[in-house]
Amino acid sequence: MNEENQIATETETVSTTTAAAPFATLVEPQRAMNAQQCVVVIFGASGDLARRKLVPALYNLASGNGAAGNFKILGVGRTQMTDEEFTNQMRDAVQSAKDTDDFAEDKWRGFAGRLNYMVGDPNDDGVHEELAARLDELKRDGAGTNYLFYLSTPPSVAPSIIKGLSAAGLASETEGWRRIIIEKPFGRDIQSARELNAVVASAFKEHQVFRIDHYLGKETVQNILVFRFGNTIFEPIWNRNYVDFVEITAAETVGVEGRAAYYEEAGALRDMVANHLLQLLTLTAMEPPVAYDAESVREEKVQVLRSIRAMTPEQVAERTVRARYAAGTIDNQTVPAYEAEPGVNENSQIETYAAVEFRIENWRWAGVPFYVRTGKRLARRVTEVVVHFKRTPQALFSRTPKDEIEPNAVVLRIQPDEGIGVHVGAKLPGVEMKTSVVKMDFRYESTFGVRSPAAYETLLLDAIEGDATLFTRADETEAEWRLITPIEEAWAHGDAPPLSTYAAGGEGPEEANKLLAREGKGWRKIAK
Repeated sequence: MNEENQIATETETVSTTTAAAPFATLVEPQRAMNAQQCVVVIFGASGDLARRKLVPALYNLASGNGAAGNFKILGVGRTQMTDEEFTNQMRDAVQSAKDTDDFAEDKWRGFAGRLNYMVGDPNDDGVHEELAARLDELKRDGAGTNYLFYLSTPPSVAPSIIKGLSAAGLASETEGWRRIIIEKPFGRDIQSARELNAVVASAFKEHQVFRIDHYLGKETVQNILVFRFGNTIFEPIWNRNYVDFVEITAAETVGVEGRAAYYEEAGALRDMVANHLLQLLTLTAMEPPVAYDAESVREEKVQVLRSIRAMTPEQVAERTVRARYAAGTIDNQTVPAYEAEPGVNENSQIETYAAVEFRIENWRWAGVPFYVRTGKRLARRVTEVVVHFKRTPQALFSRTPKDEIEPNAVVLRIQPDEGIGVHVGAKLPGVEMKTSVVKMDFRYESTFGVRSPAAYETLLLDAIEGDATLFTRADETEAEWRLITPIEEAWAHGDAPPLSTYAAGGEGPEEANKLLAREGKGWRKIAK
C-alpha cells in the first residue's frame, strides 16, 4: 500500500475491519441457555412497544441463541382476543420488525408455543387475582415459578399494577424469583419520581426492580466503559487537563408521529434529556468502578449526577435553549410545523428541541462544559458523544491560523452505524508541510461481521438473568430529576429564554449555536 492510500483526509476514513462473516446476532448462546426458566408477563401486550420491540426481541432470544425452553410469555391487555388471535398478531409483528433475525417457519412454530394471552385492565381490582390463577395454570404445564413482569403501559398505570401485584402475592419471592421492568419516564419531576419510588419500594425490593432505559442496551453505550477503562492510551487524558468540552447529541428526523398527547405533556427535555442523555453523560464522565457489576457501576454514575449543581433561574436563562420546529423539508418531503401536527394545542409552549450546558464540579471535570442537545425534525438521525480535546500548546506546523491542525476528537456513535471514530492530525502527501484531519473509524458490523443485538434483546436477557448493571437505580432517577426539575420550573415561570423556532430539516435553532459560541466553541454538524 502506498503512502497516498495510507493517509485519509477529512472526507475519508481509515477503517478497522476483519473478514466479515454472515451477519448474525452477537449474543452468547451459552449465556442465553443458562437463563433460568421463567414466565415473562407483558402488561400492555396489545400495544405498540410489545409489537415493535418486546416480542421480536424475545423471538430472537428464543429462536437464535439456544434459549429454547427457558421462558413462556403471557400477554395481558385490554383488547379482547384469544390466544390464537394474539399469536397471529405477534407473528405479523415479528415478521415485520426490523430487528428480527431470520424469520423461519420452524423457528416460529417453536416460539408460538410460548405465547399466551389474557384480557385484563390493570386498573380493575380483580385482574391480578386472575393473573395469579393463570400463572398457576402455566406452572402446572411446566412453566416454572419465576416471573418477570414488564410494564409496557402508560406511566400513569404503573402504580395500579405494582399495588395489584403486591396484593395478589405476586411480588413475594417465597416461591421463585420475582422481577419487574418499569419503562421510562420514571415520574415527570422530582416529587413524582419520589412518589413512584415509594410505591415500588412498598411492593418490591430494589434488587427486584429494573428501570429500563433502552439506550443503555446499545453496543456503543456499553462500549464507552471498555473504550475508557480498557485502553491505557485514552483514560490518562480523559480529564480536565486535556479535554476542552464534550457534546452529546440525539437528533431525529421524525416529528411527533401521532404521539402529540404524550409529547404535549413531556417535551424534549423530559422525553430525552432527563434519561437518555443524562445516562450518556454519566457513562462518559464517571470514575472507574471497582468492578463491572450493578452496584459498582451505578454508584459511580450517581456520583456524577451528584457532582452537578441544580441550576438557579438565572443559570437556566444562560445555559439552556428551547425551541420547536417550523415547517420545512426533510428527504425532499415538505413537513408541517409542530403546531400544525394533529392533536397539538394551538397555544402550546412545548419544546421539540432542548440544549443544556451542564458543569460537573469534581476533580476530573472542573471547568469542562458538557453540552447536550436533542431535537425532532433535524437534518439527520444521529446519536453520538463527541469528546473534544484541547489544541496543542504550539501551532508548530501552521503558517497562518487557517493552517492550524484541528483539535483531536473522539466520536462515540450510538446510532446509526454504531462504532467509534478518532480524529487526529496528519501531513498531507506532497513536498509542502500541509496538514489535514485523519478519521480512524471502527464500526461494529464491518469489524466483527455480526449484527449487534437490539437493545431490548440485551436488556431482557439481563433482566431474566437478574443483572441490573444496565438498568437505573432508584436514587439515580431522583438525581436526574433533581437537575431537570429546576429547568422545567424556570421555563414554566418565564425565567428562561423564549421558545424559539427552527426550520425542519436543519441544524436546529441559532440560539443553540450561541450557547457554545460564548466560549469560542461550536457544535459538530448534524447534516453529513
